[in-house]
Formats: sequence, C-alpha cells, structure tokens
Amino acid sequence: MAEEAEGGVPEEILSLWEREQAQLKARVVDRDTEEWQREPAFSGLRRVGGVDLSFVKGDCARACASLVVLSYPELEVLYEDNQLVSLSTPYVPGFLAFREVPFLRDAMQRLRDTKPSLVPQAGFGVACHLGILTDLPCIGVAKKLLQVDGLENNALHRERALRSHDRSTNPLYVSVGHKVSLQTAVRLTHSCCRFRIPEPVRQADIRSREHIRRTLGLPAAPEPAPKRSQKVHPKGNLEETLD
Repeated sequence: MAEEAEGGVPEEILSLWEREQAQLKARVVDRDTEEWQREPAFSGLRRVGGVDLSFVKGDCARACASLVVLSYPELEVLYEDNQLVSLSTPYVPGFLAFREVPFLRDAMQRLRDTKPSLVPQAGFGVACHLGILTDLPCIGVAKKLLQVDGLENNALHRERALRSHDRSTNPLYVSVGHKVSLQTAVRLTHSCCRFRIPEPVRQADIRSREHIRRTLGLPAAPEPAPKRSQKVHPKGNLEETLD
C-alpha cells in the first residue's frame, strides 16, 4: 500500500504535485503583457472575471464552482456559470489549486466554447495556477495571509497589505498571479472594489451561494451589508504565491 502524506494524499501524488508546481512556477510571467495594463485608466479593458468555490454547509466534498464576467469599468454582470461539483481531492495546505482549479478551468472552457466574446481580459480570485492554464492575466486575492516565502504574520505583513477603504481593519492580500505586474494588480484590484472584496470575486461568491440555496431548496440567509470602498492603502502590495 502506498504511503499517505498529509490529508490522505499518497506520497507519489504529492511528489507529482510538487513537480507540477515547480513547472508552473517556471512559466509565471510577473510583468504586464497587455496594452491596457499600461494605461492610467486601463483604457481597452472591457471585461473582468471572478471565480469562487462555495461549499455546501456541513459538507466538505460538495461545492458550487462559480465564474462571473463583469463589464469594466461599470462592474455589471455580463455572464455567470454556476455548477454544483463533488471534490474528491482532499485539502492539503499549499496545494489548494489541485483541489479547486479543475472545476474553474472547466467553467472557463465552457465560456470559451459558448460565448467567446465574453471571455474576461483579467481574472480575480486565483493566482498563478489558473492563469497559466487559461493563458489569462490573473490576480490572486485573499482575506487571509497565505503561504508566502519570507513574509511572516507580523507587523511587517500588515504594512504590505491592501486596504480597500480607510475605515477597514481587515485588509486584502493581493498576489500578482500571472501576466500582470504587482503595481498593476494593486491598481486594478482597487478600481474593482465597490466594497472590501473586488466586485468580480464578490459576485462569484454571492451567486455561488445563491445557486446552492436554490438547487438544494435551502432558506435564504440575510447578507450582511459590506462597507463601502474608498481608496487603497498607500503601501498596498504583496509578494506573489503559486496557490
């Protein structure tokens, strides 16, 4: 019987993931590659996407994978794809992408197959992994500090986090992902924040949860009113991570 690593994943699978991560990391482009990225107001950017996985309450194996596309700069929803999925891969810290990305990649492929004119020019909610697989500029955003080499959860990391408005005590952590510079990632994240969370990710989260509620016949839960965004913290930046 094969030995199992953390999360019940066989050692050979974990080794395979490590090799694939190294290969993907070598392909990461951490600079601006699109003309619109060089424009002060992102002229030429018309569509931004967001992805999210929302889990069925009390069930760590069932979730809704959501992809939304919003107009830019209006941030109005142009397209959404919500699918209930079953996750067979266990969660292993540092390898979250191998658990979730396949479903998000499938959603992007459905969009390309059915409505290619609505494919986003930039994506939120993921970093390098999905960006490389879809060949799209992608930005990672997280509510909590993820694994970052050389950055600890202390006063220094708080200085390097992005605050979506002045009164927020809960910062966002932004990673450059793929085919975008850190400076552009921070600017674009700020420009897409009506509230604390960038609107593409916020809409993906709202719509994935609503899809679960409707599909499973669950009662609607009241949504807390988020705080309004105003401006980014002047020191808002963060080093990129793979997951």
